[in-house]
Amino acid sequence: MTSHVLMVDDDPVVREHVRGFLTQHGLEVSVLDDGIALKSAVQNLRPALVVLDVMMPGKDGISALRELRHAHDDVPVILLTARSDVLDRVIGLELGADDYLGKPFDPRELLARIRTILRRRNGASSFVPGAPEMRPSYRFGPFEMDFSTRELRRDGERIALRSGEFALLKTLVKNQMTVLSRAQLNEHLRGAGAHRDRSLDVSIWRLRRLLETDPSEPRYVQTVWGQGYIFVPHGDPSAAGRIAARPPH
Repeated sequence: MTSHVLMVDDDPVVREHVRGFLTQHGLEVSVLDDGIALKSAVQNLRPALVVLDVMMPGKDGISALRELRHAHDDVPVILLTARSDVLDRVIGLELGADDYLGKPFDPRELLARIRTILRRRNGASSFVPGAPEMRPSYRFGPFEMDFSTRELRRDGERIALRSGEFALLKTLVKNQMTVLSRAQLNEHLRGAGAHRDRSLDVSIWRLRRLLETDPSEPRYVQTVWGQGYIFVPHGDPSAAGRIAARPPH
């Protein structure tokens, strides 16, 4: 089945060049020249993925992405940003962009990113680590995880988590105080033989932005250097350092 990609860019040269290249490589491509109609186009076309330029007149890509996510639409989005514009990338990731690519870019790299995301999404139907479970809620610090509704709440207020982020947090919680390598996390989340990409980094980054008072000094989702990540339910900031300092067995 041919995957449908929606390309949103106000530059007609870029738009048509990318459409031609992606079409040649087996994708169906629709185009828009601004973000104003993105929400309705996604609802009508139901693309498998959106490639969204940030800098556009009328409605910029960040505003269009925000509108999509506020409507609870989880369509994958790759942002096209100026290479120097870190702020747009950060805001886009916080709003739920799945990846980003700096302009100017090689269409072959865009195609590779698209295929990676679609492969990950298509595999999710048969491998669902974040699926609902009938088990008691789990509390840590001011947070409560509801496994049946797949919700995370802080002091009773719901926090918006995407399905992949909830699945990651659930995996970490189930293995609390156990160091999980990147390979182990990818296998838990995507099954054996999962492809390496930076979605794990993005999900860890987002979780820390939501859970931590200071994401640069995480207390709950800590890095054990050279080994992986560990979930620390009591929030002891020195836990990862102590584990890393242990002599090998």
